[in-house]
Amino acid sequence: MPTILGTGEHRYRVVENFAKLPDGWSLTDVASVAVDSKDRVYVFNRGERPMVVLDREGNFIRSWGEGVFSRAHGLHIDADDNLYCTDDGDHTVRKCSADGKVLLTIGIPNKPAPFMSGEPFHRCTHTALSPKGEIYISDGYGNACVHKYTPDGKLIKTWGEPGTDPGQFNIVHNIATDADGFVYVADRENHRVQVFDGNGRYETQWNNLHRPCALCCCGGGKQPNFVIGELGPGMAVNRRVPNLGPRLSIVDHTGKRIARLGGEHGPGVETGKFLAPHGLALDSRGDIYVGEVGVTDWNTSFPDTEMPAAVRVTRCLQKLERVTG
Repeated sequence: MPTILGTGEHRYRVVENFAKLPDGWSLTDVASVAVDSKDRVYVFNRGERPMVVLDREGNFIRSWGEGVFSRAHGLHIDADDNLYCTDDGDHTVRKCSADGKVLLTIGIPNKPAPFMSGEPFHRCTHTALSPKGEIYISDGYGNACVHKYTPDGKLIKTWGEPGTDPGQFNIVHNIATDADGFVYVADRENHRVQVFDGNGRYETQWNNLHRPCALCCCGGGKQPNFVIGELGPGMAVNRRVPNLGPRLSIVDHTGKRIARLGGEHGPGVETGKFLAPHGLALDSRGDIYVGEVGVTDWNTSFPDTEMPAAVRVTRCLQKLERVTG
């Protein structure tokens, strides 16, 4: 029997062994995923081939990015199938064509801004686009802010600082936008998603999340849903506590939870469990693709257990197929 996660209108079948890679290839950590207009899946990973492209059945199409990226982190795709690849290893965002041609680089490779200076970038994490094509960049691990750029890469403004108050961040890890131009920020270690207008004015926040890590806006309408990947416990003291994830939560445009997928019994490699959801994307049919950093997270979740070989090869990419009818 297939494994089904979720309830009601939000039920998903776990597709086992989704990625069909050439012999000897490994994805290792899948930092982020994106789906283009033809339902091709772009897998931004930390293996030898940073960008692996699959069809919606998991069949290998091509790969690119060797020698370009230092450490994959965030991936966003626009309406023209251009990819915005955030590299927290060399502190840049590169806009690339679907076949890997670099069209624009924001940031100076391997020259980070001073730690917590608010200047771009120090281990930037992700990107999102406004309805006008402006680029928002979350920044990230060595900063606590969001930068807004023109479509051609000129800095417009920056907001945010370290802290726990509204408009402050404790690892600004992911970012998304909606059709009205509102900006949604996964404020990971503050256990919340903060919502801003397009100019960085604080609007509200969504709570009752545990280390929100991945963030995806579903649909281009006025009242979209969001899928949030929650990383789960990161400390030894609560590692075995149930109902903390890792998991996916689906919320409406107000942040009200309407479904939850997995996470009741902690992390695992068993079908229906997650390791460390880090990136999310949906295809035209509403199927969910989950990139996980299970290799990096393994010693946190399973300090006394040897990591199965499958985690390094393909287990850090999962597909959840939407159940209809």
